[in-house]
Amino acid sequence: MTAATPAETGEEPRAAGPGAVLPGAQIPEGRGMGRVRLVQIYRIGSAVLGALLLATFVQAGMALYGNEQARDVLIERVDPATLEQFRLSTAVTGQDTAIRAYAEEGGREHVEQYRAAVRQEAASAARMRRLLAGVPGHEEVDRLLARATADSRAWRAGFADRVAAGPGGQGIDRGESRLASRLLVQARGDMTPLQTGITALHDRAAAKLNSRARTAQWSTFAALAMVVAAALLLALLFRRTVLTPVSTLTGRVRAVSEGDFGHRLDVPGPAEINELAVIIDAMRARIIEEWRTSEDKSRRLDEQTEELRRSNGELEQFAYVASHDLQEPLRKVASFCQMLERRYGDQLDERGRQYIAFAVDGAKRMQALINDLLSFSRVGRLSRPEDSVDLDEVVRQALDNLSTLREETGAEVDVAELPDVPGDRTQLVQLFQNLVGNAIKFRREGVPPRVTIDVRRTGDEWEFGCADNGIGIDPRYADRIFLIFQRLHSREEYTGTGIGLALCKKIVEYHGGRIWLAADEHAEPDTVTPGTTFRWTLPAQPSTGTEDGAGEGTGDPDD
Repeated sequence: MTAATPAETGEEPRAAGPGAVLPGAQIPEGRGMGRVRLVQIYRIGSAVLGALLLATFVQAGMALYGNEQARDVLIERVDPATLEQFRLSTAVTGQDTAIRAYAEEGGREHVEQYRAAVRQEAASAARMRRLLAGVPGHEEVDRLLARATADSRAWRAGFADRVAAGPGGQGIDRGESRLASRLLVQARGDMTPLQTGITALHDRAAAKLNSRARTAQWSTFAALAMVVAAALLLALLFRRTVLTPVSTLTGRVRAVSEGDFGHRLDVPGPAEINELAVIIDAMRARIIEEWRTSEDKSRRLDEQTEELRRSNGELEQFAYVASHDLQEPLRKVASFCQMLERRYGDQLDERGRQYIAFAVDGAKRMQALINDLLSFSRVGRLSRPEDSVDLDEVVRQALDNLSTLREETGAEVDVAELPDVPGDRTQLVQLFQNLVGNAIKFRREGVPPRVTIDVRRTGDEWEFGCADNGIGIDPRYADRIFLIFQRLHSREEYTGTGIGLALCKKIVEYHGGRIWLAADEHAEPDTVTPGTTFRWTLPAQPSTGTEDGAGEGTGDPDD
């Protein structure tokens, strides 16, 4: 099993050749940035920028956290403690009012109001301690709160609790009233320092909150600025390491592609760009080398072509001169041999007359060969091309030249209506005469020759056909039969010089066409007789393209 060829698979054939790029070990090391690879640059840059961004965001996060903590201290702890201080002061005043009302008027509801105020004072004091626990500077407030609650307890122990334990409604004597007033003034006097202390604590918490807020604000601005700076640095790094070197390399490669092969491609940049420039520069050098080599080969080929053309011209001239000059001696040899036979034939024996016949036959065959060589050498040298040649007239002239042979063999020649083509009339007559003459000559024994000439339009050319019912040609000789002096049969079987088909090929190619053996066609398609079909093309007249186009692909001009 053989692998499919690119033509069978439809794939584009891959061209291969020696490498134009230096091996990696021989690529020269770059200078400056050219020593550093892009991956290293971006790895280091990413690490540095990542560390800066991380530090900035951590700092901003910590500032926001500190601001949140300061806000919680002020709003969730100091402010409620301040409110509880006012409740504490109100509870002390409420205790005094309730206990005096009970002492003057009696009534257990005043005692209950007194005891509720006592509980409110204790609850407010406990809440203040709980809220301010852990707040920086709370120790002074705790000390003032302890002194205020101690003086309040002293007032209750020295006056209020004893009145509440009594029957009530009996009034307060003067001495006891002065003691109670002194103790109450002392307890209320403690509220002012307590309020001052908690106010100072509130101011410090508010100042701290403002400071943390400014710090968080500036940290956020710094983080945003760092992000913008990082984006700008990345853009600058990308421009410096990729865009600028690639743009420069593209411009220089474009200059080379436009024909400036001397433009070097040394582009400063990272190692990858430097390596790419070196590789492309090596390809440029290879292209220059191949171009110079190709130019040198083309020049030598032109010189050899010119030499071959000159040599071929000399050979053709020699063949023409030799063929022309040899005819006269050959005619003289044949004529004198025939005269010798006529005058002295009765004096010669049978062998002598046979020798003379051999000499005359050889001279005539040599003369035929020379005539064919002369015709062969004239193609392309002594042509008289015409713009339009009527092929119907050409075929009639060729058939007239073969009239004797046609009458002797009883040949029938069917000719379709043929077009006009540009060309040499004499050579076209020779072409049809040779093909029809061969068709009649290579006939089958006992079968009258039948020759058919047809034509069809294929694009910008006419395709002619000459088919016969003769002995046929083995397809393996399809190329050999067009070589000069090539014969498929002995001279005893069929006469000829072996130049006829070579002359046809030369005439057709001189007119810009091609000729070939159509091995699968013959004159009688409904039979199994071998036969031979030759097909050849001739260019159509440009001026008749519109008219002739109507019959394109129909197979016959009559269509």
